[in-house]
Amino acid sequence: MVAAGTHGARRPGVGEEFWQFRPALPGEPIARIDWRQSARTTHAWVREVEAESAQTVCLWCDLSPSMLWRSDTALDWKCDRALLLTLALADVLLRGGERVRLIGLPGAPLFSGRCAMDRLGAAVARQIDRALTTPEITWPEPALVGRYARTVLIGDFLWETERLGRTTRALATRPSRLHLVRISDPAERSLPYTGRVRFTGLEGETPVVLPSVETLHEHYAALSAAHGVEIRDTAHAAGADVLSHTTDQSPAEALLALHARLGSGHRA
Repeated sequence: MVAAGTHGARRPGVGEEFWQFRPALPGEPIARIDWRQSARTTHAWVREVEAESAQTVCLWCDLSPSMLWRSDTALDWKCDRALLLTLALADVLLRGGERVRLIGLPGAPLFSGRCAMDRLGAAVARQIDRALTTPEITWPEPALVGRYARTVLIGDFLWETERLGRTTRALATRPSRLHLVRISDPAERSLPYTGRVRFTGLEGETPVVLPSVETLHEHYAALSAAHGVEIRDTAHAAGADVLSHTTDQSPAEALLALHARLGSGHRA
């Protein structure tokens, strides 16, 4: 796939021959700034061709505290699996001529070209350092997504339904074709514990002590399945699809499925 070039039409609109102005983001390459337009205001502006935006994939990887967990040392941490999929997908996209914007990083840096992977990896490494040093809950920023760009959100989506709905609707109205990758530890799906267990949350929740956890397995499984349906239905209402992936599954399979969805109109 060949990255879209800049066209010379001098009017805004939609398509390969049209462009739009958008505010320059922090860290924006100086060569992308339209100085004539910027001179008319107090802000720096970038002229972006709609076809360029359409060939951009915006990636967001959740590194909030709930992702810093695994139920067994033989499994990946949820955040590690999410990062692996983010980096692998970015590499595939860049090699295919797509542009990649990391909307979870300060300034939402944009990367393009086969040689951009080293810079992208370094930027993600800085994000990891920040997440480990000062853990905090973060959310995708729809305003950072260009019109007609595709967007991939990777995380556990242990969010309130209202928050998920608000985020997916805002992204859909950019407009952006949206894909969610739901990362789970297998224990989060099945609650494979017995006896008296103390559960401690990772995001400030009050600890809960449950006796005879094995008696709750069936009820928990039903609640877990209902939560998955709720995520799917909320995403579908905004025209998005959901790919569910647990950390005991092959990341390669998830990557192939996600890449296929990015190239089609598939919704599941």
